[in-house]
Amino acid sequence: MSLSFLLTSWGNPGNLNPFLTAARRLSQKGHRVRFIDEACHGEEITRAGFEHIAWRRPAPLVPPTAGEGDPAWTEIRAILGQMTFGGAIDYAADTMDALRREPVDAILTNDLLAGPAIAAEAAGVPYALLAPHISVRPLDGVPSGINGLVPDDTAEYHAAEDVLRMRLIELLNSYLPVINRARAAFGLLPLNHVFDHYDRADRVLIGMSAAFDFNATRLPANLRYVGPLLDTPEWAHAWVSPWSDNSTRPRVLVSLSTSFQNQAALLQRIIAALGTMELDAIVTVGPAMMKETFAAPSNVSILPGAPHDIVMKEVSLVVTHAGHGTVARSLVNGVPLLVIPMGRDQGGNAIRVVARGAGLALSDGATEAEIASTIVRLLGERHYQVAAAQLGKAMATDLGSFALVAEMEEMATRSWRRSA
Repeated sequence: MSLSFLLTSWGNPGNLNPFLTAARRLSQKGHRVRFIDEACHGEEITRAGFEHIAWRRPAPLVPPTAGEGDPAWTEIRAILGQMTFGGAIDYAADTMDALRREPVDAILTNDLLAGPAIAAEAAGVPYALLAPHISVRPLDGVPSGINGLVPDDTAEYHAAEDVLRMRLIELLNSYLPVINRARAAFGLLPLNHVFDHYDRADRVLIGMSAAFDFNATRLPANLRYVGPLLDTPEWAHAWVSPWSDNSTRPRVLVSLSTSFQNQAALLQRIIAALGTMELDAIVTVGPAMMKETFAAPSNVSILPGAPHDIVMKEVSLVVTHAGHGTVARSLVNGVPLLVIPMGRDQGGNAIRVVARGAGLALSDGATEAEIASTIVRLLGERHYQVAAAQLGKAMATDLGSFALVAEMEEMATRSWRRSA
């Protein structure tokens, strides 16, 4: 049976790529897929073979200015306040317009967009929240909070985790009046707790391998791990190796965020550190930066992009901001990591890498000397590569999984709906 699905996402290429991967999997099973996404993603979506509708009402995200406090919390407040909850009415209205234009069997929306979920519930359409990252809703037994902690049995850990968890819950729940105003605008009853938003979804799909996450003591009934969604993005470019075939020196790949996170200064420090070492490196700047911005020593090649799955088969180490896509690709290729998180879910990914022994972490204020010494350690101590290979082997079983398709098909074809 061929079904019709509407996929809704927003923001940067890091958000788009998992949804394009999901769309291809659904299409391969004979289903029809169309998108609502940013206008700037229209060409890439249509070249992939899918209909694209641009968001019209929502205002673009205004990045927070640098200020006091943890930048990770500052950024997540901006996303929640402007997009997830603050923009819910506008995202819901655009989604409802698309549903009136052409009904669908189910909706798959980015978990950081509450608006499409509201429209789906109001229209009686099954819907799933797709999180291509660690769960925003805290899971029992799993470290919560944006910064995250490595779990252990000490009283100190539990006390610190309780503080972080309560801080995150209070932050999310502070938007309850906002989401309830949006729900009321579409004739829906108010929620009692912001986590009811996640509980009311037919599915919450985590686009990562369960092997990468910490083990929860209990999972919500509607939550499923569907594996990493890692098709090669269009901007990755073809790969022409800049390295000499005769070189026996270690090779390193550096890749920071595909979207702007004010990462230029950090990237220049990484490049400078690499220039002091006996190794060869490539740096992919992605669509967020221009390679001409950076001064590179002779042993470092700076490229707009490259197919990381190919490059990672030729390197001994990946240096990254700890975005889930780059981390997952590195691990399934058995490559250890130096993770330097700059915000979003990156701190959570970093602690998972470190806890598994698959790499080391530094702060984004690390000096050139600190970066260089950590790279030396990672290249010189083989146990990091062994741990990365073991974890990557467990994660690789989820690559190419059609678990997301199965969940969407079951959700779209069931004959009952949850009560209001």
